[in-house]
Amino acid sequence: MTTGNRRLASDAAIVERIHMHIANGTTDLADGTLREPVANYRTTERFVAEIDVFRSRPVAFCPGAAIADPGAYLSRDAGGTPVVAVRGDDGVVRAFRNVCRHRGAAVVCGAGRATALACPYHGWTYQLDGRLRGVPHKHGFPGLDLDANGLAPLAASEHHGIVFVTQHGPATPGPEIEELAGVISQDLQFATSEETEHPVNWKILAETFLEGYHIRSLHKDTFFPVQFDNLNIIETFGPHSRITFPYRNVSRPFDTGSRAALRSRLTYVYHLFPNTMIATFPNQLLMVMLEPLATDRTMAITYTWRDIVNPLRGDPGLAPRGAAEDFTVARSIQRGPASSPNEHHQFCRFEGAIAHFHRTLDAALADHAR
Repeated sequence: MTTGNRRLASDAAIVERIHMHIANGTTDLADGTLREPVANYRTTERFVAEIDVFRSRPVAFCPGAAIADPGAYLSRDAGGTPVVAVRGDDGVVRAFRNVCRHRGAAVVCGAGRATALACPYHGWTYQLDGRLRGVPHKHGFPGLDLDANGLAPLAASEHHGIVFVTQHGPATPGPEIEELAGVISQDLQFATSEETEHPVNWKILAETFLEGYHIRSLHKDTFFPVQFDNLNIIETFGPHSRITFPYRNVSRPFDTGSRAALRSRLTYVYHLFPNTMIATFPNQLLMVMLEPLATDRTMAITYTWRDIVNPLRGDPGLAPRGAAEDFTVARSIQRGPASSPNEHHQFCRFEGAIAHFHRTLDAALADHAR
């Protein structure tokens, strides 16, 4: 059970609950079911409102390891806004609208490292703290106040290896974010990142991470041979959730205090509301950010860490193969409503984490509308 101020159960308690479910042929059950209107995945009005939710709270932007050194920067659209995060010479991560104060061009593209941020259009140059440092042929701008024309700042904070950015609203996540302590551990080394666009609403993609009811039918050659079908532990911490997917070898005795042993016997999927998933695997950790582009388009940004202590443990291709199966069925769900008789997506008591996600989103939308 949880102890102290923790909202999530200890690893040992999770394993005990898994053993109980195995013995009884059960799984965690939600209190009830949920019917989510299909229109909530398809209308422009709903999409615009959801983007406002993204902009009004601290949302995971990138791993701190992706901009580990002074001068390292990373830019992408977040909540429909061009954003750049950069680590200053003082080691602090700052975020800005990636918009030059001269004519609005993107100051940087992609990721890199620099001593200053120089707009490629006319060469306006900004310090790593966002202050405007130089303007070519400055005499052409009589009265230009350099101090008043720095990059527009956004609130940024770094917690447990993750950079959060807020466009307006609270500057930092709530105290429940402390549950992520140690998830990105010292035995993991940041390795790669990639972006893939999917013709799917972002919520449909998020739902594929949040239940194990489909393990046997969809993942019969990937996850099902090594995991249980429809056996999950579901926990919530504030707006977020954690879903435990046990492996079949969890039935054998092992040291629950060993991180390597635990990773090889269960996968934790942390859902950081609204759009970020962190999944632990035997030899790697994945962070997937689902960036909404339109009602039917999502950019999935995946960051990968490798286990540097036990690099050969497990099958490194398992997660990508399973994810490909999830993304394929998500595309079929996106296509379905155009000719479907369904007015709702129905979520059963096995899918409690999805219900928590939608109820949290509904509450955030209601708060934002007031």
